[in-house]
Amino acid sequence: MTAGGPGADRDTRRGRDRPPRVRSGRPPWILVLPALAGAAFLVLPFAGLLIRAPWSTMGERVTEPEVLAALWLSLSTATAATLVSLLLGVPLAWLLARTDFPGRRVLRAVVTVPLVIPPVVGGVALLLVLGRNGLLGRYLDTWFGITIPFTPVAVVLAQVFVAMPFLVISVEGALRGADRRYEEAAATLGASRVTVFTRVTLPMVLPGIGAGAVLCWARALGEFGATITFAGNFPGTTQTMPLAVYMAMQRDPEAAIVLSLVLLLVSLAVLATLRERWVNA
Repeated sequence: MTAGGPGADRDTRRGRDRPPRVRSGRPPWILVLPALAGAAFLVLPFAGLLIRAPWSTMGERVTEPEVLAALWLSLSTATAATLVSLLLGVPLAWLLARTDFPGRRVLRAVVTVPLVIPPVVGGVALLLVLGRNGLLGRYLDTWFGITIPFTPVAVVLAQVFVAMPFLVISVEGALRGADRRYEEAAATLGASRVTVFTRVTLPMVLPGIGAGAVLCWARALGEFGATITFAGNFPGTTQTMPLAVYMAMQRDPEAAIVLSLVLLLVSLAVLATLRERWVNA
């Protein structure tokens, strides 16, 4: 027996079983250099915008009616697209995370397809479905006289198509990480499924919903390919800020810089405020 007795033996064994602490010191240069290069690659283009911006005429250009109309259209349609994505995406995320049914993997793959295909392909697909001669669009036009392409509604639908997967993935991850024991306890106390979902599940995954909604809004705000294909580029009607930047780049590069800065500042302001609030909730 050792001098310390059985207690000392247990402490010694516990010390051997405990993993060694990692010392916090200088980060290895093999990680620092690529990290600095990646940061520079992302920051330098924005610095180029700031350096080349025509600051002397910034106020006049920003207050032009075309710029204000494009900015308002982008903000309003991105917000509408986010609301539609919340209405459809949260139940879809719950279905993928909490139920088991044939074809779930296929459905999850289809939901994430808009993340990897070119957005213009999504615009073509929407046009083939909701256009005047599309699978559903022909009936909307014939029976109800509703034409969706090249309207503000088409802008919203294009944004929903490309942005909703960000929300679904975020909410599904939050649902999978939530502790289901609280839901089971509420069910055993007599709560209905709707009550469990609204009173227990939603509050637990609310930060994930908020973060997903912010990402969805930001993606909708910057949507270009599906919008120009499905909704067109009509000033005052379907011309969003990204489309206005594209058109200005062809005739007035300084105007394109101004529009890019406005879009960048709006995106940064919303992401910095809303995402910080929801992620840290």
